[in-house]
Amino acid sequence: MSAESASQLKKSALGTPGIVFLVVSSAAPLGATLGTAPVAFASSGAGVPGMYLIATAILLLFAVGYATMARYVTNAGGFTAYVSLGLGRRAGQAAAGIGLLAYNCMLAGVSGQFGEFAHDLLARWDLRLPWQVLVLAVLAMVAVLGYLEVDLSSKVLGVLMIAEVLILLVFDIAVIGSGGAQGIDFDAVDPTAVFAKAPGVALLLAFTCYIGFEAATVYGEEARDPRRTVPRATYVAVLLMGAFYAVTIWAIGLAHGSDSAAADAAADPVGFVTAVNTAFVGRPATELMQVLVVTSLFAVLLAVHNTLTRYLFSLGRGGLLPAALGRTHRRFRSPHKASLAQSVFTLLVLSAFMIAGVQPFAQLYPWLVGLGTLAVLLLQATTSAAVIVFFRRQEHRSRWQTLAAPLLGGLGLLLIIALAVANFDVLTGLTGPAAVLLPWLIPLAGALAVLASSWHARRGRPVTLAASQPADPPPSDRELSATPALDTAPEDGRQP
Repeated sequence: MSAESASQLKKSALGTPGIVFLVVSSAAPLGATLGTAPVAFASSGAGVPGMYLIATAILLLFAVGYATMARYVTNAGGFTAYVSLGLGRRAGQAAAGIGLLAYNCMLAGVSGQFGEFAHDLLARWDLRLPWQVLVLAVLAMVAVLGYLEVDLSSKVLGVLMIAEVLILLVFDIAVIGSGGAQGIDFDAVDPTAVFAKAPGVALLLAFTCYIGFEAATVYGEEARDPRRTVPRATYVAVLLMGAFYAVTIWAIGLAHGSDSAAADAAADPVGFVTAVNTAFVGRPATELMQVLVVTSLFAVLLAVHNTLTRYLFSLGRGGLLPAALGRTHRRFRSPHKASLAQSVFTLLVLSAFMIAGVQPFAQLYPWLVGLGTLAVLLLQATTSAAVIVFFRRQEHRSRWQTLAAPLLGGLGLLLIIALAVANFDVLTGLTGPAAVLLPWLIPLAGALAVLASSWHARRGRPVTLAASQPADPPPSDRELSATPALDTAPEDGRQP
């Protein structure tokens, strides 16, 4: 295999549906709904669905600039490439470190959640296996699928995602069709209800349900016609998740009754969703839902693993990590070495937590997912700034796409970051010094990446995660639909 092809991912492997399956699966719609709904309703009452609509609006504003820049840049580095092109190489290097921290936290944290939920599910069938064994088994499955062609992962995730969405759509139809517990009402969008009690907590929890959609750009090098496919997949993912969450959360509120939802959530958070699903759809549907929660978490692990392997691949190709990680499989065209490295690293991290006796769901999951969520929000806000700066240097006539929308989206994301910091105990379950110190891992990860890059530079191997400018002049608005996508990864596998 030539050096040129050894550093190229499989071309035209994914269309819009495939990328949507990959990114929406990482958000775990079923698991996110069951996990956030009780806390959100307990803190904010009947107006929770309105917070999901607000979250969707902010992320759509972010997606406008993000998707517009995706037409100019195709790179498996995702956030790293965007920040490098907009804000410079040092900022891009810091983003690389923060991105690795964020998604590794997500992967390890959700592994703990999977272990606990799978253990409980099997216990109902009198099969009692330690959560550690179940986590090792699922990591092996993820490692195999991550090693193979990406379109296989997309197909697996597509089936699992459709199943988990369908089970909740059946619930939605049953509740709305029957009028719920007290009849149909629209308190969910009444401003007096939406902003009652503690709206900040509900808005923060709503945002956690969308984490992962931004990974659409990571698959740009494997997309068919990436200049159209990636922006389209980004919009589709946000709109689908926004509509799904808003309707489903509204149906959950109707099933309990607008006057009772907050009290019911506080009284029985574990059974808050499953109890009304049993009442409106039936016990067999609830049992199936409990199975699909576990398969949903498997889908998250596979999706996040695939995202991370492409980050590692990009960083290996760019020089920040060993060059071997920037090579692809001769047959599958997958980043197989990056996938193996990620699998080993995840195993080592989880083994350390297992040896330390950390509880998988009560501790490991909230600690790491909370930290990962904060890191992703910071990357999204930084990317909004990068989009604005990038387009100030380009000829692009749409002020809405390149300035107004990313500015408004970035301001909205800064608000969410402030809420995340103020409510970090809600995200992580930590209090005291640990809650203060844990977020400092984020700037530490960024600083370590910059220091590593400087070390490489002193040894004559400068890190080039993305070009400071596109290799060719970017297309004009009129030319955009007629020209091929610009790839910041040249054919020789090295960054310009």
